[in-house]
Amino acid sequence: MQPNHLPALGARYWSALCVASIFGANMGDLFARNLGLGHVAGLPFLAAALAIVITAERFDRMRHQSYYWLAIIIVRTAATNFADFAAGDLKLPRIWVMAALTILLVAALWLSWQFAWRWLANKTDDVLRADLGYWVCMFIAGTLGTVIGDFCSHNMRLDDAGAAMLLSPIVAVLFLIGRRGPLLLLPFYWLTVVAIRAAGTAVGDLLSGRNLLGLSLSTAVTGILFVALLVIWKESAKTERAVVVAP
Repeated sequence: MQPNHLPALGARYWSALCVASIFGANMGDLFARNLGLGHVAGLPFLAAALAIVITAERFDRMRHQSYYWLAIIIVRTAATNFADFAAGDLKLPRIWVMAALTILLVAALWLSWQFAWRWLANKTDDVLRADLGYWVCMFIAGTLGTVIGDFCSHNMRLDDAGAAMLLSPIVAVLFLIGRRGPLLLLPFYWLTVVAIRAAGTAVGDLLSGRNLLGLSLSTAVTGILFVALLVIWKESAKTERAVVVAP
């Protein structure tokens, strides 16, 4: 993606990513259940939507972040469905799915760094690597985070509330540790993304439960909150710096 379409790495970015994770978790379930697409039938539509967003972004020279955040929601929605397909429909043990996804994420990050990001880092220090490798890593990270969230809720028998209370403080600790620099580093950045996805899954499932908002209302509320956060919370001139993902 073009630099003028990328957000800065700051409090606004991470807050929006947290809400996007919850919203995307609900969107994935909405696609699978309410729209009757299941965990697989909706994936081609999501892939097509992502392709349209990325293609349209190339021809737009205006300065805004709509394409990036639309892509985040699409990828998060797809990751939710793929995780539920692997660990739910196929009934693969979640612990093995997590191990496999961890290996895939590390491999994807290494390959992206070796063949794309390292070369770009030699030219500039302030480019969010929102290229093909980045979105592949974001999909894998989202899938891994979803499985981790479900593992805490179901395998550890914490239920959604317990998993949310376990995982959300972990995200907060990562923010506290990373706010002075580590969040700019590639390993810490992606570790935080996975943690946000895991916590977002637990919180999203909690909110969409029958005892709280229900799936449709939870999706609507978190979607409105996500859009409102981006519209109301503007980036200051001092923070208009894109994410650096160097090792």
